Amino acid sequence: MSGMDSSADSGGSSAVVSVLVLETLLLVVLVVFGLWAYSSRQHYKNNVDQQISTAVSAAVLKTQATDANNYAQQSKSPLVTYVGPQAYGSITVQYPKTWSAYVDQTGEGGGLVNGFFNPGFVPAIEAETSVFALRVEVLQQPYNQSLAQFNSDAMNGTGTVAAYALPKLPNVVGIEVKGNIGNEQTGIMVVLPLRNNTLEIWTSAPQYESDFNTYILPNFSFSP
Repeated sequence: MSGMDSSADSGGSSAVVSVLVLETLLLVVLVVFGLWAYSSRQHYKNNVDQQISTAVSAAVLKTQATDANNYAQQSKSPLVTYVGPQAYGSITVQYPKTWSAYVDQTGEGGGLVNGFFNPGFVPAIEAETSVFALRVEVLQQPYNQSLAQFNSDAMNGTGTVAAYALPKLPNVVGIEVKGNIGNEQTGIMVVLPLRNNTLEIWTSAPQYESDFNTYILPNFSFSP
């Protein structure tokens, strides 16, 4: 009898031990799984938070850039108007109010009318390195004679020439030059006949080409 009881006790003890081992292993597995799940959740949360933060920062920067651009555009209005001498076609230039202007109407500066326009202040007009947002000049020179230089540049591939008329003067056809506009400068220039003279309107500052096309050319006019 006693032998049988010992064997039963031994079997019972083994079963208990096995259960405890299984429970321990199961607990370890659950703990490991829990730690992995928590770590994954934290990693995902951190990534999402980082993505949200990055997206918010990008949206804020975009909004700030848009607001700054809108403010810059709004600050240019209303446009300021310059009207030249009647003897030279009463050229009318409308330019942003944030720009400054210097116009020589004496005929002593190389042209009958010689205008310099630039945001903030006008650089030294005699300096060869000065770049202006807008230049306007009435040359005491026949239009056909003025075309020779630009036709030569077009043939040499240093500039392109196309027919052009101001929106307010569709019947006065001249040319628009892009690329080499003379004096070792590049930009956009419009050349038009003005009575017995030549009118040149140009920008040699790439950053102001948008203003040139948006504000200057659409509003420019004169008496043919």
